[in-house]
Amino acid sequence: MKFISNLGQCSLAGIMPNRKTLLRYLLCLFPFFGQLHGQELLQDNFTQSILPVSLEEVILISSYKKYLEHESHHKPLSTLDEYLESSKKVNLVKRGAYAWEPILNDMGTERLAVTIDGMRIFGACTDRMDPITSYVDVSNLSDVHVSGGQQGAKQGATIGGAMDLRLEKSNFRPLDWTASIETGFESNNMAQIVGGELNYSNEQFYLDTDIIYRKADNYVDGNGEEIAYSQFEKYNLSANAGYKVAEGKQLLASFIFDEARDVGYPALPMDVSLARAFIGSVSWEQSNFIGDFEEWETKLYANSITHVMDDSQRPDVPIRMDMPGWSDTYGFFSQAQLKLEEHSLLLKVDGFYNRSLAEMTMYPNDPNQQEMFMLTWPDVRTLNTGFYGEDNITLQGGTLKLSARATFQGFNIADSFGLNSLRIFYPEMEQRQTRFLKSVAAQYHKKFKTVHFTGGLSYGDRAPTVSEGFGFYLFNSFDNHDYIGNPDLKNEKALEAKLKLSVPLEKLSLGLDANYFHTMDYIIGEVSPNLDVMTIGAEGVKVYNNLDYATLYNLGLDAGYEFSPALDLSGMVTYHRGKDQDDRNLPFISPLSYSAQLQYGKGSFSGSVSMKGAADQVNFNPEFGEDRTTAYTVFSASLGKTFSIQKDKMLVKAGVENVFDTFYSTYTDWNNIPRMGRNFYMTVSYAIN
Repeated sequence: MKFISNLGQCSLAGIMPNRKTLLRYLLCLFPFFGQLHGQELLQDNFTQSILPVSLEEVILISSYKKYLEHESHHKPLSTLDEYLESSKKVNLVKRGAYAWEPILNDMGTERLAVTIDGMRIFGACTDRMDPITSYVDVSNLSDVHVSGGQQGAKQGATIGGAMDLRLEKSNFRPLDWTASIETGFESNNMAQIVGGELNYSNEQFYLDTDIIYRKADNYVDGNGEEIAYSQFEKYNLSANAGYKVAEGKQLLASFIFDEARDVGYPALPMDVSLARAFIGSVSWEQSNFIGDFEEWETKLYANSITHVMDDSQRPDVPIRMDMPGWSDTYGFFSQAQLKLEEHSLLLKVDGFYNRSLAEMTMYPNDPNQQEMFMLTWPDVRTLNTGFYGEDNITLQGGTLKLSARATFQGFNIADSFGLNSLRIFYPEMEQRQTRFLKSVAAQYHKKFKTVHFTGGLSYGDRAPTVSEGFGFYLFNSFDNHDYIGNPDLKNEKALEAKLKLSVPLEKLSLGLDANYFHTMDYIIGEVSPNLDVMTIGAEGVKVYNNLDYATLYNLGLDAGYEFSPALDLSGMVTYHRGKDQDDRNLPFISPLSYSAQLQYGKGSFSGSVSMKGAADQVNFNPEFGEDRTTAYTVFSASLGKTFSIQKDKMLVKAGVENVFDTFYSTYTDWNNIPRMGRNFYMTVSYAIN
């Protein structure tokens, strides 16, 4: 896996450098940051010149279809969560072995814009057990674009940034038929992975199909204890097609079906019997548009998510509950580029309509007692329309990127029962409300001899989520409180400053990456002592409120050293801090963390030894359910070999994670659920060309 940063939108189309050539580019033409598991490539997609301007990170997952996918990753068939966890910028909240929730800049998904190929998708779980990343797989993705802060505003209104999960496409390459079969096994939880692809592509038409199946039993921690309810079963199938109507004009379509069943969440009181997604789109791309505008792309999309929580597999529950949820989204976007002398403009209009509904039914153990029903999301309809523009300006000795977004977002509570339930707490609340959201950002890059400097300032805001604005008795097992939404919340606003320095030398590279957020009207749950709990055993009720402000800052140092074209060492250290206006620690703020990897690759052989760890988590806050997590360091190793069988290729990789069977949990492990102990794995991939 390689990490690639770019200005605006980075594309690897038409580029397939070998490892030695790529390394020379990185060392000679622009900063090589030596991040964990890979390097950085900086490319301006508008000018097609190499300019290290953006703070964006791209996690490359797979290469062209004619090659073995995931070949460069130490564990080719790992879950998408494991790919993201290897990133420099992304952390994940873990409630079990499946569907980890991404965190970017110490902010969860409520402060991020997460998309699949630019499509807005919203989970159907009130407990955030189904992040958007859980509805795709590494088998159908090419890369993940990670943009911090307002650099992610292209995907929608955001505070912390954006993640765009980009589907893999053959893109009219003259490959004819290709196919691959992949299988893997892991020892700790007896995980079984089986997948395959069948693809056709020529200069007029392409069709990519993919299917993968994953099944895992309970895993075992570093003390040899089985972690009950950590099993899962999932399969994902996808299809992408493209037809070139004429030169420079093409019609594209994509479809994803994802279903997970019998998913255990050991850190939570409930499991998931079903998580299902239908995701589809149709788009038109045209190289020449109107006048000097070009690269016009218009997409229509729809997706439907069903998520069912239940506790039927848990023994001795005080009261059995079913909690299904549904989220349907219909949307579009249209964008085009305009190139002038010193300017490269991107203009985009987008919009979506979302329906979010969730309910809960309680079944008393006493048959004489009546069932209790309530809407936890009262059929909230969200209509969002936005306009985004950015201008990349070439200056003497540097480049400047200016961007802005304006968004209108309206909420409508369609269910009268849910509306009246909320009016118990907010008698004067309206059925409808409209909010105006805005974002502006400026980013400048300049090279001083061997030092590259990138700095930026920005402002942005976001509306409350469905849970924050309209949630009704949502139980949070982390702090053991019920949560109630607040329709009177103000928009959350953030001022942001960024700095990036990089020093690429002949064999050594050094990098510094820092950002600071001053967030006004920060949204968080606060205890309301006058309200009664709904959940048996809950300690109290929290209502979402606006704090005056909160501050967060992140600092990262990374370095890389090339011993030879076949051997390199990379590592990084990061520090994070977050407080509110009363000097209280904010939840889910990473302690000092570090990682390093020694990577070898020559000919058909590859290997790696990696280390990751963190210091004690001392800046925690018990008010939010946190406690001290102890320091840890874990090691992993892998070996791989590629075999050529006539025109076909076979990749065999084996490795071990958590070599010393360390018992540990991290600050993002919900309720201190321990991580997996020692785990041996092996994968075999066979590509038919």
